[in-house]
This record gives sequence, C-alpha cells and structure tokens, in this order.
Amino acid sequence: MSIRADARHLYLQVIDEIRKEIDRGVYLENEKLPSEYELSKHLGVSRATLREALRILEEDNVVTRRHGVGTFVNPKPIFSSGIEELTSVTQMIEQSGKVAGTQYLSAEVVQATDEDRSKFNNQSLTSLSKIERVRTADNDPVVFCIDKIPTKLIPIEVLRDEASIFNVFESYTKKRVAYAVTYIEPVSYHDRIYSILNYASDQPLLLLKQVHYTSDDEPVLYSSNYFRADTFSFYVLRKRV
Repeated sequence: MSIRADARHLYLQVIDEIRKEIDRGVYLENEKLPSEYELSKHLGVSRATLREALRILEEDNVVTRRHGVGTFVNPKPIFSSGIEELTSVTQMIEQSGKVAGTQYLSAEVVQATDEDRSKFNNQSLTSLSKIERVRTADNDPVVFCIDKIPTKLIPIEVLRDEASIFNVFESYTKKRVAYAVTYIEPVSYHDRIYSILNYASDQPLLLLKQVHYTSDDEPVLYSSNYFRADTFSFYVLRKRV
C-alpha cells in the first residue's frame, strides 16, 4: 500500500481507501469488514488511526460498528434528493424507478395542543386531521409518515385513503403548497416505528419535521416523516453570498 505517500492526515487517507474498496466491491453491502488488526495491517496504519477513520465513516453512515461483533458495510441509499426542492415522497420513490405504495395505519381527528397552535400560528385552532401512513417502494416499507391538517381546511373523511396529501389538499382547498420550513433530526431506536419499517435497531432514522405554507404564508400542513437512512439521503445546495 502507498497510503503514507499522501500528505494528508493518515485517517483521511484510510477513509478514502476504505470507501474505494467498498466502491470496487472488495467489501459488499451488509458484509463484515476484516478485524481491526487485519485491516490496520492491510492499510499499513496504527489501530488508533484506523479507529478514527471508522468513527468518521460511521458518522457518515458508510459503516455500522456493533460492539463485540464487528464493523459492517451499510447499503447505499437508493433515493437521494436535494432538500431545497419540495418534493413529495411519492415523487422521490417514482423518480428512482420503483413503484410507490401506501399502507394506512390510522386516520383520526385529534385535539390541537399548544404546540400545534404554535406551529400553525393559530391560537384559535381546536382540532386537526391526523393521518399515519407507511410509504413503500416496491412493497418495502421505507418511510413512516404522520401528517396533520386543520380540520377546518379538510375533513378527515376526505383525507382518508388518499395517496398524496399534497394533491388532495390542493384539489379540495384550491390552495397550493408553495414552500416548507424543514428541520432534520437523527432518531435512535423507537420500538413502534422501527417495527413498522422492519428496520435494524442499530441503524438510525432521519426525521424530517416540516411546516408547509401557501404562497400567502399560511401554515396548512405539518408533517413528521421518518426515513430509513439506509434508503434515503438528503443534501443541500449552498451558494456563497
């Protein structure tokens, strides 16, 4: 190996080399990497340097380290999307060439909380239509969705069994969702959601919390979408100003 010929820090070189070997198929998805001793010997670096590289690769969701078991290669995300574009989950799945589907879990009217009134900027808000669904790609569960809309905008019976919340909202209210304010959070194990998504307990989820607005800046929809991190990745285009 010529890894030391590079002027960069050794752990950065190790990260690049492991990524290259994964891309070349030396290490396959869900496959266990060689032991730290074998891998450090193969790369010609100390185990401390290797551990730092593996720590960063785990943060980047390239590998998963399981205590007492070993380090495993994570599957590459199937769907990648720029988060600056407001795209529905259905569109994301279909653009990847897979068939989008929906499994309905519940539809109910719930009493608005103080937090709900704050999100919708409406202190007189009393009730919300709440829909829980699982979005599938080729019948595999990939996203758990919770959507809330003020019942005065759309009654629950109109929302029930509709695949696209955007489409039914716009056709029923004659208003258009123009933009959303989004917060992204990593989520550790959650018994119910992980079970619904048939997801490994040591893998993270990506939670997108979004308040959707019309062009008149009216908040009309609040969504909590839990994405499988082994299936979805998101990026942001940032421009210098």
